[in-house]
Amino acid sequence: MIIALDGPAAAGKGTLARSLAQQLNLAYLDTGSLYRATGLAVLRAGGDPADPKAAEAAARALDPAQYDPADLRQEAAGAAASQVAAIPAVRAALLDFQRHFAHHPPAGKAGAVLDGRDIGTVVCPEADIKIFVTASLEERSRRRVKELRDKGETVIEARVFADMAARDARDSGRDAAPLKAADDAFVLDTSALDAAGALAAARAFIESKQNR
Repeated sequence: MIIALDGPAAAGKGTLARSLAQQLNLAYLDTGSLYRATGLAVLRAGGDPADPKAAEAAARALDPAQYDPADLRQEAAGAAASQVAAIPAVRAALLDFQRHFAHHPPAGKAGAVLDGRDIGTVVCPEADIKIFVTASLEERSRRRVKELRDKGETVIEARVFADMAARDARDSGRDAAPLKAADDAFVLDTSALDAAGALAAARAFIESKQNR
């Protein structure tokens, strides 16, 4: 089984993907971490994440294991990820990695769940289950502010909102694999749902597909 979970930042897809992977014995891949690591690699080398040559070189030399997950969750890494993800050569470099993981999950796993921006439309259009997880910009911004403050960071709410709106526009408007729901995806709006509610809705959809 391949489950494709797509959606914008802070919609809750990462939490949902991890829960589904645990409950259904699936391997889990946060594809966004690949782009975050690529963007962070460019930044650490003193380059510009929007520079196609620097970004492609970083993507082709990428070893995800070299990056601390905490570093990848920083806002700078997220912004850089959105920039490198708009570069076709970067997407091409990381595409094979993602597809191989989906079709050849670790031994003992019943399949894979991948979360990202273009899993159901580009990476695995043949996925058995496609879910597009979304929420209002206001709610996603609120969640991100809380997440950052819980980490002890000082944040300005208006700046987080503006940065998230800019990232949404960049991800949705890019020519290379824009953020959008696949035609056959289940659109799950989590604006008024907690993690348990989102999981229940996703499980109900998966079961309905399996029973057809």
